[in-house]
Amino acid sequence: MVKTLLQIVIAVIVFLLFNAYQQRDMLPTSEHQPAPYFSLPQLNSAERISLAAFRGQKVVVYFFAPWCNVCRYSMPNLNKLYEQQQVNAVAIALDYENKAQISAFVADLKLSLPILLGNENIAANYRIRAYPSYYVIDESGNIIQRDMGYSTELGLRLRM
Repeated sequence: MVKTLLQIVIAVIVFLLFNAYQQRDMLPTSEHQPAPYFSLPQLNSAERISLAAFRGQKVVVYFFAPWCNVCRYSMPNLNKLYEQQQVNAVAIALDYENKAQISAFVADLKLSLPILLGNENIAANYRIRAYPSYYVIDESGNIIQRDMGYSTELGLRLRM
């Protein structure tokens, strides 16, 4: 019993250390860490969406690549919460070859959340090194949560 408990504790510690190591280059979280501004075009519209559009509400800013397999499994969880109006969310496509590649990805997953076309500047400003990566931004425009990798609906809800 003690041996099993010790193994579980060690596994949890290793997981937490690995997670912290993965996130080491991401922007810090605090009430005083403003999220970098963006104004990006939407995938299927001439309209642009900016970070200012979410002022006064929490929002998940989700960075993905259309070739990312983890994104393929994680994005439907975020999209479901978005459709149920449990979270505000915007997904920013990075590391893509063309708009058709993103359109096919979005159509295949039947995503309804806003999809924005990102670029190298936004990736650098948000320090995106892996996909998926996401930030939760509070009503004042400050980063309050961050993570990378797969997330469940529950995990996303808890971060809000």
